[in-house]
Amino acid sequence: MIARTLSSPFRLIPGKLAVCFPLSNSLGTIAATDSTTHTALQRSQTNRFSSASSVMQVADEEKHITALILGKPGGGKGTICGKILRDFPDFYHISTGEILRQHVRMGTKLGKEAKEHMDVGGLVPDDLIVRLVLDEAHGRANRSILLDGFPRTLHQATALDKRMNVDIVINLDIPDEIIVGRISDRWIHPPSGRVYSYSYKPPKRDGIDDFTGEALTRREDDTPEKVMKRLDAYDKITAPLVEYYEKQGVLETFRGTMSDVIYPHVKEYMMARMKVAA
Repeated sequence: MIARTLSSPFRLIPGKLAVCFPLSNSLGTIAATDSTTHTALQRSQTNRFSSASSVMQVADEEKHITALILGKPGGGKGTICGKILRDFPDFYHISTGEILRQHVRMGTKLGKEAKEHMDVGGLVPDDLIVRLVLDEAHGRANRSILLDGFPRTLHQATALDKRMNVDIVINLDIPDEIIVGRISDRWIHPPSGRVYSYSYKPPKRDGIDDFTGEALTRREDDTPEKVMKRLDAYDKITAPLVEYYEKQGVLETFRGTMSDVIYPHVKEYMMARMKVAA
């Protein structure tokens, strides 16, 4: 089942990058029966003309907003992001993982700072991650922003809130047992971060990345036991973050097991909000 509860009005906070728009105070629940079909669609920011005419009309009329997607690792954030970018081409996708790898690879000042922490097995500090995101968003005031994988902590959320207002938060709530099965079956292309799964998104050639022809690998910690530990840690870290955005009235939770079943409700929700904002 997929459950969705509509939130309270957006806030208007002067002086921030994004603009908030009023929403209705209505509450409701939408439920849909899960299906057995799952089709993984490749993420694309360049395919600006493939969406349905009704979605394109909304995208043309909407004002620029900032949205973010929350969800456990392996919970389908990448797939949902790809569908959003296909149907709402005004959004510019910012993935903290991709940005971090790009800065490290290019040897930028921010990348060098991050690499110092990564080389000793440490976590990249929150303030550095915030700077990476703001640097990527700078100069794109003519685009809506879709944040993927950020913020991860309450500290990051409050730091971001001082510089950029978040208008929509999509929270994906996928059962742990589904995620454990997905991650245990996944293969990755480390340089790009592309993820494959032989059960629902297999590579075209066994063990080979579709785009580069390079070998795929598996993470050593992608065992069921270690995955469960990561999920437990995510719950502890993210629970305050979910509560933080719920109190702001900008968070929607979508529950289910299949991205193809969840996404139509995400799309419906976003279209409704953008029509109100237009």
